[in-house]
Amino acid sequence: MTKYSLEEEIKIKAQKARSVARYMYSTRDLVEDQIIKAQEKGFFDNLEGAGKEIKFEENPYEPPELRMVFKLLKDNNFAPYWIELGKEIDADLEAFWKEADYFKRYCVSFYKDKNTQTKINRFEKKKAHFYYECKLKLQKLNDKINNFNLHCPTFRITRGNLNITDEMNKVVQLIEAAMEEALRKARKQF
Repeated sequence: MTKYSLEEEIKIKAQKARSVARYMYSTRDLVEDQIIKAQEKGFFDNLEGAGKEIKFEENPYEPPELRMVFKLLKDNNFAPYWIELGKEIDADLEAFWKEADYFKRYCVSFYKDKNTQTKINRFEKKKAHFYYECKLKLQKLNDKINNFNLHCPTFRITRGNLNITDEMNKVVQLIEAAMEEALRKARKQF
């Protein structure tokens, strides 16, 4: 057993905390007094940027304990891993849709000409392979999003996973609608 009861230990700790608080309070008064004296002597007059608007570039969503770290990284052109990963996800998603648009244009140009059954079969295989690759890319994007969410310091800015089925339906609809339109135009020509 300890020498003191629980209540006595709490009183001792509270007394120590009071003395630390008194010291901290007196230090704060000392600093404030120095600032007031400096103001009275005019040390703060004609400072660079006086009267200009202050631009706060702090992120209100970043944890306060990481603010200094992020500022140092930013000032030295570094970014946290999860920020770089977020940029990579955005770039990959943009590249994915550009590639889908490029393939759509390829499909439209394929149906502008009259094609043999062999060419059509080869084209259908190529289209099926493109859809398969799209599905793999979306799965990789979901893996990156999961990685981003694991490294993200706060849940408020995490990203939702892509619904692969919905995204694939969008890709297929984009391409098939363009192909049907091109096929309709081609039939009118021939």
